Amino acid sequence: MRKNKWPIEILGIILGLIWLSPFYLMIVNSFKTKREMFEDTLKLPAGFNFDNYIEAFTELNFLQTFMNSVLITVVSVLVIIVFSSMAAYALSRNKSKISSFIFFLFVAAMLIPFQSVMIPLVTIFGKLEMLNRAGIIFMYLGFGASLSIFLYHGTLNSIPKSLDEAATIDGANRFQIFWYIIFPMLKPITVTVAILNTIWIWNDYLLPSLVINQEGMETIPLKMFFFFGEYTKQWHLALAGLTIAIIPVIIAYFFAQREIIKGISEGAVK
Repeated sequence: MRKNKWPIEILGIILGLIWLSPFYLMIVNSFKTKREMFEDTLKLPAGFNFDNYIEAFTELNFLQTFMNSVLITVVSVLVIIVFSSMAAYALSRNKSKISSFIFFLFVAAMLIPFQSVMIPLVTIFGKLEMLNRAGIIFMYLGFGASLSIFLYHGTLNSIPKSLDEAATIDGANRFQIFWYIIFPMLKPITVTVAILNTIWIWNDYLLPSLVINQEGMETIPLKMFFFFGEYTKQWHLALAGLTIAIIPVIIAYFFAQREIIKGISEGAVK
């Protein structure tokens, strides 16, 4: 049996190396000078010089930029989870033509490309003086709610209404039923919603470039374009900056991996 598995193991190793290759290129080239990098991107650097990291850290104003990204991402994801789960609960528990129509609108909204609405969106929010952090969080709620409601709605349909009825008999109101009984049961799908929206918001460039492209408010993807000018591209500094930027994410995943894997596996079993 062991001999029959070696082709699969070799294939797994090859796929693993392919998956790790971008990290190799990013880390190796982050230690090179600009000349070294353009001579051979696959070759190891002549020496591990941390000057690129020091300069990238300074030019990115990393601490402030990182905190901006964390603030916008964390608050946006929390807002999406809270409002999307409540909206999906209301739509799943109130079976009517109106609720079905509203749910259909949310699903249909996933098909609308952002580029088709970005100009009127920025114009309207500009008139409301909401081209700031609060405004972009509100926008992320609007764009992230459709998929999140769709995912929550499917899970809520599998939770029997008898739980709501039993809680009502015990004297719980609708708010208590949702937050103390239903929402804890949504943990697996909540983990999925959080991961999907975190990846999207953390790496988003286009919306922040339209809304918060101001000094002191930039996110990491937005600030990273500092290294790409009209006449020059400082790839060695950009790669050093990217390496610095992913380290906190890897650390966060390392400490949260048990909950992430548990949530995904529970969702699969359910």
